[in-house]
Amino acid sequence: MSKSEQANIKRNNQRRVLNRFVDLPVKLLIKHGFTPNILSFCGFFCSIAVAVLLAWGGLHFPFPLAWIVPFVMFWAGAFDVFDGEVARKTDNISKSGAFLDSNLDRLSDAAIVLGLIMGGYFNYVIGFMILFLILMISYIRARAENEGIEMKGVGFMERAERLIILWFAFIAEFWIFYLSNLFYGTPFTLFFPIFTLIFTGLLLLTVIQRLIFSFKSLSKNETHDKN
Repeated sequence: MSKSEQANIKRNNQRRVLNRFVDLPVKLLIKHGFTPNILSFCGFFCSIAVAVLLAWGGLHFPFPLAWIVPFVMFWAGAFDVFDGEVARKTDNISKSGAFLDSNLDRLSDAAIVLGLIMGGYFNYVIGFMILFLILMISYIRARAENEGIEMKGVGFMERAERLIILWFAFIAEFWIFYLSNLFYGTPFTLFFPIFTLIFTGLLLLTVIQRLIFSFKSLSKNETHDKN
């Protein structure tokens, strides 16, 4: 099975899962007049709120408050899904909307990484590496699609996957921190460094996957054009 076929299967599976969970909220959003651009801004502001909370050490707040970070993070990811679904269902897909959404996504990614740095979850060097890899994942797709290569679904760590993994990591971090402090009198602080290494490795893997896929696709097209 080719990489292109695998990407199509991945997109179809994602679409089936999305349809199960987002149809009702999307219909309600459309009914109440929410546009894709408004939803994009809602997701962006949720990401900014997550970044601020992380910078304040939000995952290590007292237990009744620590859930706020993953809760807001959930809505940041939800709005990231809703804007595209509303655009498709209302036939309101536009280049200007896609441009706005893409740029707000990059700003959101940068804000969350900055929040993690300022909150002490990892240092500036690791933060720079993570942000660089995230931007490279986006850039490779943009550059390849500019050459006519379909990149959606290529690579393990697309934005949806990144948000879901971070969401689970935030939940795990505050539970591990709280429970270890409760039962052992001292918090366990190694989970997030270990997670960061794995997360960075998956980002690097995605960059490599997209580079190889793009290069092979472009080489194939060039050979076809010559023939």
